[in-house]
Amino acid sequence: MSSDGLWSRTRQAAIAEITKVAMDLFLEQGFEATTYDDIAAAAGISRRSLFRYFGTKEDIVLGHLADEGPRARQALAERPDDEPLWTALLNVLALVDGADGRSGDPARLLKISEMMYGTPSLRARSVEKHLQWQADLLPEVKRRLGADPDDGLADLRAAAVIASAITCLDAAGEIWTREKGAVPFRELLTVAFASVRHATG
Repeated sequence: MSSDGLWSRTRQAAIAEITKVAMDLFLEQGFEATTYDDIAAAAGISRRSLFRYFGTKEDIVLGHLADEGPRARQALAERPDDEPLWTALLNVLALVDGADGRSGDPARLLKISEMMYGTPSLRARSVEKHLQWQADLLPEVKRRLGADPDDGLADLRAAAVIASAITCLDAAGEIWTREKGAVPFRELLTVAFASVRHATG
């Protein structure tokens, strides 16, 4: 067992524990009312140590999204080449977002979603993370679109497709939250994708 591997596992365990502690506080006290000192105290670490793991409170809630971009890129690359791009993106985003099998306490998941959609700073950070997804997915989407190397607008075409797909993801999440999870998220995401496809012919 390498020391690097052990350090990585130890760090990931610490991040998971801090995240759980912080999320409990956010849901109990409110995101904006919960301070860094509150989180550090509850986690049994110093404020300085907390900053080494998370630069902002928003990163505690949404930091995992940064890792989902490469996962989405890999998942898209593994979809069959004969699968329509729009369908492939639907399947990939449903998988990455967990829509195909959301686990955990449904009531807790709903509270977390309500916090995310109801907190402007979290919404802004979510958009920032999704922009990174766009960069991660761009090469594979361009390939699937059959982009001509001499097409100066190839990046624009691919970016527009990805941005539309991510907007569908966000819109479905907002409706899922507003309806208190009454309609399965995958169903809402499918409707959103179908609506864009219908509107664009």
